[in-house]
Formats: sequence, C-alpha cells, structure tokens
Amino acid sequence: MRTSHILISAAMLLGATPAFAQDTAPPSPIAVSGGADVVSDYRFRGFSQTNEEATVQGWFQVDAEGFYLGTWGSGIGFANGTELDIYGGYSTSVGGVGVDVGATAYLYPGASDSTILEPYFKLSGDLGPASLTAGIAWAPSGQDALGDDSAVYLSADLDVGVPTTPVTVSGHVGYAKSDSFLGGFESDHEVFDYSIGASVSYGALTLGVAYVDTDEPTGAPSFANAVGSDATVVFSLGAAF
Repeated sequence: MRTSHILISAAMLLGATPAFAQDTAPPSPIAVSGGADVVSDYRFRGFSQTNEEATVQGWFQVDAEGFYLGTWGSGIGFANGTELDIYGGYSTSVGGVGVDVGATAYLYPGASDSTILEPYFKLSGDLGPASLTAGIAWAPSGQDALGDDSAVYLSADLDVGVPTTPVTVSGHVGYAKSDSFLGGFESDHEVFDYSIGASVSYGALTLGVAYVDTDEPTGAPSFANAVGSDATVVFSLGAAF
C-alpha cells in the first residue's frame, strides 16, 4: 500500500496576549490517507488470489502519534469474491531505524470460520535513495480458520528511488513456512516468493509493473485452492490522497 498523508490539526485562535504568555501546546496532528488501485492480478506472497485475473482494490488509514488503524479490500477468486483486511499498530523510529509492530485481520465476508489474525513486526531504514524493510509475520494456531496449523512469513523489501526522476525500482523476497497451508505444497510446507519491478508517480497517480514468481511447481494452488503460482508480470495503476 502506498500512503499519502493529509495532516489535519485544530487551529487555536490567538488574541493579542504576548507570546511569552502562550503555554498551550499545539494539538497533535492526525494523518488521514487512502486510495484505490486497479491490478492485473492480485498476488499475495507470490500466489494469485484472483485466478490470475484483474481486480480493484482500495484502502483507508488514520495515523495519530505513531499509532495507525486502517482497512484494505480487494476482489478475490474464492470466499464469495471479497477480502477485507483490518490492520493496526504502532510505528516509531529508534536510533534512525524504523520500528513497526501491529497485526492484520484477514476477513472473508460470507465465508464461515475464515478469519485469520496475523501479528507482525518490521524494521526499516534508509541509505541515500534506498529504503530497506525486513519483517516477520506469524499466524498462530488455535484460530477457527487454521485449527492446529500455524505459519510464519519472513520478508525483505528494497526500494530505490532513481535520482532526479519519479521512478522507483523495487525488489522483494519472502519465505513462508507452515504446518499445512499458506505456502509450501510439497512435503516441506515451505515456499520462497520474489519479485522485481518499477513504479513511476505523477501527482497522486502511480503506475507500476512487477515480475512475480515463487519456487513452487507450475500450476500449484494458492490459499483456498485459488489458481496461480505461475510466474507473471503484474501491472497496476493507483491513485492516493
């Protein structure tokens, strides 16, 4: 998700009192952001969730003092055709390193016992025009949708802005390990996914293209038996506010 923030703050109406008498701290800013995207294929950790077809996605997020709460939705090829994610957490910076801890609830309206809650932890940092993010997400067992299964997902993402241009080059690699689901359809129940792509922004619009693949055999099913582990090129067009 790409985030463009709009800062909203209440303004204090100041009289003619001298500046040294003003001891009221300004209100904390609240950031509200959102957007919509059209994608040629919704790939989740390398696997198609739309039977390798196009769909529309949208998101909305509120930030305040490092805390954030948001929702993200997409058309999918299973579970009545809709995925709705609700996420929240806290992000800050420690010694120049970004720290982000939170959780995502994956909801599939109309599908019984399908919700999955996944806590996550991320570290990020910048080096010149490059931004690197490393994260871990864990889906614990005991949830109705998972039973006794659990899964962990490790990821690393690199974004490099091309100087003096609106172009960003991106790379991603992920590793999923599970008891019997969400990646890994051979005996080891594990899978690597990776992608490389580029995006160009103009105002609120972003056009992207990425090559996406996994190390699973061609034709392997994704979550809930949706089709799509084949390598593909994904195109996207998004608008954010």
